[in-house]
Amino acid sequence: MEKKAVVVLSGGLDSTTCMGIAKDAGYELYPLTFYYGQRHNREVEQAKKIADFYGVPAHRLVNLDFLGQIGGSALTDTNIEVPVVQANAADEEEIPATYVPARNMIFLSLAVAYAEVVGAEVIYIGVSAVDYSGYPDCRPEFIRSMNETVHLATKAGAKGTGIRIEAPLAHLSKKETIEWGLALGVPYELSTSCYQGGAEACGECDSCRLRLKGFAEAGVKDPISYQKG
Repeated sequence: MEKKAVVVLSGGLDSTTCMGIAKDAGYELYPLTFYYGQRHNREVEQAKKIADFYGVPAHRLVNLDFLGQIGGSALTDTNIEVPVVQANAADEEEIPATYVPARNMIFLSLAVAYAEVVGAEVIYIGVSAVDYSGYPDCRPEFIRSMNETVHLATKAGAKGTGIRIEAPLAHLSKKETIEWGLALGVPYELSTSCYQGGAEACGECDSCRLRLKGFAEAGVKDPISYQKG
């Protein structure tokens, strides 16, 4: 029986890289994409294209509009402006306005439920604690804690078969992530990172800035289109 992996697929650079990593490791891919009341649907649409690229047996789209209803983030609340050209929040010991409350904890909980049902042994998530926006749910400590919880709270854990959460990019810079992905033939041209969600990336939001920095340091042109400044 082919081994299976659930991949939390946002449509962004990191999660797309995780698709390539899991595929290279010999897993059959079961991507899970969440609509959580984002300002735009572009990342969901790109996630569909990425799933098609990898020829997955199933691509689950999950509606978590509740996160949009409660707001509290610039990504889900139109009353909060998306910050642009700001310093990396990780350097300021400040959590940016684009943090979505408990997002990765909720995503991983649902990914674990899905993994139990389809018989997946691993969940991949593209969090990073190096070149990132300073979100607390991207830290390695959080992933370790979730793995302990999964072991205690699931049927798979009780039976000793287990499900583990893998964050292969946790200690990598964007440059290193991109280099790994390029070596695996990851379709970065299908990914999106911009918080604004336009047909062309803004190039100014924190996510665009980190992405552009990574490609520049890797010595490769980013294959997506940007607005001309």
